[in-house]
Amino acid sequence: MKIEHWDTANGEMTEANMRKWLRSQGYDVARYTYPPGTYFPDHTHSIDKKDSVLSGRFRLIVAGHEFILEAGDSLEIPAGTVHSAEVIGNEAVVSLDATR
Repeated sequence: MKIEHWDTANGEMTEANMRKWLRSQGYDVARYTYPPGTYFPDHTHSIDKKDSVLSGRFRLIVAGHEFILEAGDSLEIPAGTVHSAEVIGNEAVVSLDATR
């Protein structure tokens, strides 16, 4: 598991381009804004997902490994994988939550 950084071959890092990129991989995409202090304790999903960040900083602990996502970063989380997430810093996280 590794962070995918935005590839400028996909164009400028915009919400529209990130949505297009995620959809090209077979994901359905929803946009969420999480205010500072937001925390999601350990949980799993029954489907594959990919968290992608448009702005802010998002800490994910996935299968015991820590990842810090910033603007343009994505992380795939396979179905059934235990993970937690939290907004770090004073800026809200704007995230594209992709599922398939």
